[in-house]
Amino acid sequence: MSLLPRRPSSRTGGTDDVRPTDGSPGQDEAAGPLLRGVDLHKAFGSTAALEGASFSVSPGEIVAVMGPSGSGKSTLLHCLAGIVPPDRGSVTFDGRDVAALSDAERGALRRSAFGFVFQFGQLVPELSCRENVALPLRLNGVRRKDAERRADEWLERLEVAGVARQTPGRVSGGQGQRVAVARALATEPRVLFADEPTGALDSLNGERVMELLSGAARETGAAVVLVTHEARVAAYSDREVVVRDGRTRTTEVVA
Repeated sequence: MSLLPRRPSSRTGGTDDVRPTDGSPGQDEAAGPLLRGVDLHKAFGSTAALEGASFSVSPGEIVAVMGPSGSGKSTLLHCLAGIVPPDRGSVTFDGRDVAALSDAERGALRRSAFGFVFQFGQLVPELSCRENVALPLRLNGVRRKDAERRADEWLERLEVAGVARQTPGRVSGGQGQRVAVARALATEPRVLFADEPTGALDSLNGERVMELLSGAARETGAAVVLVTHEARVAAYSDREVVVRDGRTRTTEVVA
């Protein structure tokens, strides 16, 4: 099975349509966005992190969120993922208002429908790589044997089957980040949030992680929200949403 990046078809939010400039793509009305944030405002004390930011992503689409440090990129991701609530504005996933969900419902959403990859992987150091990938499946009630079988399948797809029994402290940074990607995709999430997934890697490992991450997401049909400040990483996306001073604008990525 190929894991090389490829452009999505028109069925999954392709890039041949005309885009507006408010952070939302021009899309097939029948498909519509899977995840949307509209006019988001968020402040921490007297510091405004978001001031009217908007964003949307369709199934199978990869959208890069770019901007300088302190621009509000990570805050936007956290609001979209239901980790922190916006002070104003709305976030909808699959037509549901995320703010209207209970804490338990939002937790279940993050366990089953959302996947997360962070800059430093955040693997559990006491668990083997196989157990790390199986962990979200176990939390969702999958039997141990089945969870570990699926974990092994994802480790194979991410080219790190050989480290399945190793703990995170005994693998390289590139291997560890591939394990983190496998963990994020093992539950077959509908949205994958990747916050600086290559920020701690050298360029060669970073390129391979992005090839595998984007290829696997294309094949599963997952939408990807990719926070990065690196143009070479954003090149794997279908379009870019630039965050500056808490506001957003959209640009196309040239294939």
